[in-house]
Amino acid sequence: MFVALERLLNLEEGYRRTFQVQGRELLLLVVEGRRLLLENSCPHRGAPLHTAAVNGRVLRCARHGIEFDLSSGRALNASCGNLVQLPLSYDGDRVGIDL
Repeated sequence: MFVALERLLNLEEGYRRTFQVQGRELLLLVVEGRRLLLENSCPHRGAPLHTAAVNGRVLRCARHGIEFDLSSGRALNASCGNLVQLPLSYDGDRVGIDL
C-alpha cells in the first residue's frame, strides 16, 4: 500500500519534514538533489534527527555530534549503528513509501 508523503514540486534543496507512518517517525530530506527518507532517530541514543545539521552529504546529530555519511548511513566519528534509510516510492506527482 502506497502512503503519500509529499508532492514532488515541494521537494527543493534543503527540504526537511517529519511524518508519522504506522507509529514510526520518518524524516524526508533533500540533500544535494537527492531525496532521502530516514527514521527520525539517531542510532547512537535515539535523539531526533530533524534538528541535525547537514553539510554536504554529512548529517550531524544535534544532541551528541555524531556524524553520518548520508550516502551509506554509516557513522563517521563514533562506533554505533547506521542510519535507517527507507526506500522511496513514487505515484504520479507524489513521493511516499510502500508499506
